[in-house]
Amino acid sequence: MTDIRYVLEAHEHELIAFRRHLHTQPEASGKEYLTTELLVERLSLEGLKPHVLGSGTGVVCDIPLDPEAPVRPGETPIVALRADIDGLEMEDLTGAPYRSRFPGLAHACGHDVHTAAVLGAALALLQVRQNAPREGVVRLIFEPSEEAVPGGALEVIAEGWLEHVNSIYGVHCDPKLDVGTLGVRSGPLTSAADQFAIELGGPGGHTARPRETVDLIRWTARVADRLWDEVQARLDHPVTLVFGSVHTGAAANVIPASAFLRGSFRTADRPTWAAGEDTIRDALAALFEEDGIGEPPRWALEYGRGLPPVVNDAATSQLVREVVARQFGPTAVSETPQSVGGDTFAWYTERIPGTYVRLGTHDPDSGDTRQDLHSATFDVDERSIGIGATVLAGCAIAALD
Repeated sequence: MTDIRYVLEAHEHELIAFRRHLHTQPEASGKEYLTTELLVERLSLEGLKPHVLGSGTGVVCDIPLDPEAPVRPGETPIVALRADIDGLEMEDLTGAPYRSRFPGLAHACGHDVHTAAVLGAALALLQVRQNAPREGVVRLIFEPSEEAVPGGALEVIAEGWLEHVNSIYGVHCDPKLDVGTLGVRSGPLTSAADQFAIELGGPGGHTARPRETVDLIRWTARVADRLWDEVQARLDHPVTLVFGSVHTGAAANVIPASAFLRGSFRTADRPTWAAGEDTIRDALAALFEEDGIGEPPRWALEYGRGLPPVVNDAATSQLVREVVARQFGPTAVSETPQSVGGDTFAWYTERIPGTYVRLGTHDPDSGDTRQDLHSATFDVDERSIGIGATVLAGCAIAALD
């Protein structure tokens, strides 16, 4: 553990610079070519042999902790450390000197921090290997397309990179926690998350005569305003149904002929998740059967099955607690609640034991205002990079030992 802290302190400025470089060039899901190239270049510089995923983005790289020992599949223990590498399709309004150079793209979910943290863990583990070789392999997974559904984790799994892996660890930025604090939870950490699109249609017409056509704007407003309540009334467990995109119309005096609404459906309950599509379809049919607006529109629902919840393993979560307490003291560990968000880390924990850790990123000296994830002004206290790297490297060593 002393070696890990020493190495990461020595690389602190490099890791911050690496994160800022990533922050200036966020890339959309499935298009992370510059990020992939940068990772391959840096890992190769350390004498490692990074592998680019078949889609052309995303990287997997093994670190044998005893380079002289043969790696025996199924016998040599393997621990994986995972980071997601894609950005979000939104503007960066931080005003930071390292803000995004790419219009309409931003690292507003902290994936640049996650990537730098796993890289930092790799640098620390290479030093550990030099000072005290031991049996085992640490597999670095830099996953593409986390923000897309169902996510790049399935490509990682399909290529066989989870085979013979004993456990997996990752960190995710959490601005609700102060820097230096890490949130750990055994059991469900996130919620199931699906995405859907609704298309409405009608003949269109003149705004002077809404009763002679399908008043599509009012129907669109009804769906956007009431669908969540209608769906919730049909289910026993809480859900979150929110629209992130509504598009219709272009002129003030024209009733449009089409409307498109896109949203997400989230729940912490698996049976409720399974019932999501049918429930939304039933609720829509009921809304369009109501009168008060006039002739109902044509409608179609396109439903995208998304992600299960991330479920943290009890044993690996206890290991994380012990590692954090040993590295930063017992007060650095907090119990974190289950969130409504979703994450592709769920695909890993469905198959092998693992723990996803909440990484505190808020600078307490900056005041009480905390920018949420996916906010255009989201940024982090960069001390969190070294802390995340320290915890990940410590978990890898502890798990192998």
